[in-house]
Amino acid sequence: MKRIGNYTLELENHPYLEAFGAVGGKKEKEGPLGEYFDKCFIDTTLGQDTWEQSESKLQTEASQLVLEKGSLTQNDIQYVFSGDLLNQCISSTFGLRTLNIPFLGQFGACSTMGQALAMASIFVESGAADRAMAVTSSHFCSAERQFRFPLEYGGQRTPTAQWTVTGAGAVIVAGQDVPSKQMTTVYPGVTKPKRVTVSHITVGRITDLGVKDANNMGAAMAPAAAQTIADYLEDTNTSPQDYDLILTGDLGQVGSELLEKLLRENGIFIGENHNDCGLLIYDRQKQDVHAGGSGCGCAASVSCIKLFPEMAEGLYHNVLFVPTGALMSPTSSQQGASIPSIAHLVHLTAE
Repeated sequence: MKRIGNYTLELENHPYLEAFGAVGGKKEKEGPLGEYFDKCFIDTTLGQDTWEQSESKLQTEASQLVLEKGSLTQNDIQYVFSGDLLNQCISSTFGLRTLNIPFLGQFGACSTMGQALAMASIFVESGAADRAMAVTSSHFCSAERQFRFPLEYGGQRTPTAQWTVTGAGAVIVAGQDVPSKQMTTVYPGVTKPKRVTVSHITVGRITDLGVKDANNMGAAMAPAAAQTIADYLEDTNTSPQDYDLILTGDLGQVGSELLEKLLRENGIFIGENHNDCGLLIYDRQKQDVHAGGSGCGCAASVSCIKLFPEMAEGLYHNVLFVPTGALMSPTSSQQGASIPSIAHLVHLTAE
């Protein structure tokens, strides 16, 4: 592993994604990617007494699912990196406490899947682990209660607002010399899947352009995504056209347009090969999600059910995965503070 430029790490051994999967809720099942989820729950309580317990159950289900798909047990995993949106990351700690795997909690808001995947990959690349797991989740109802208003309040949502994804994604990262135990369940229908590997990682810098509207996450996060993408391209001396896809996390419609504008002003043009998880997971014309999807479960779900499988099939070979997050809390918003944001970049290749 070596540093390139100011902000980017090159993982020379290319740890690979051994298994991945995602679970979702009713609204996610009804969206354009609904059929690709490994499991969806029509009852979004998941049989639990509170919304917070429901989200913890999503993490339990996702982690168990990915172990089963890889024909692995918790004893095969040396570390788990996990995070969510709730205070003290309680969805992760309560959802994964029965795994009995060394745990490192992560908080990057909606960018947490990028952060957790980066950390798991670095641990494997360094030799600290043969296998490490990255898990993240979000739940619409628990997020609304914490950051805005309980559902019973019935407040009207603004056009720039995004819908927090009810879902969780999990991925197991392994070293190249660690043989996969069961490829057929991870890549159903693919006779000779390509290995999806992690090539580079750029850890984002905190950006804050003074946006204070908690109902306009896209505007708050777009500058962070622009900064991280520009940092990576400069460090690696590459251009957007060198990549099949640049997939941001959950900027939604407002943030995606702003991101492309910010980069265009600096001579970087990503319009032709840019897409956003928040635009893919829902049908904005048929589902009442306003500007698109958001939440830790957004990038986690879309990457695990769409991006990684399509790379394994050979549809994409060279992808920049750039989850984004708003580093706010209910307290900071109530005190009138602006919303600092972050974006982490993971360069994925299909080998």
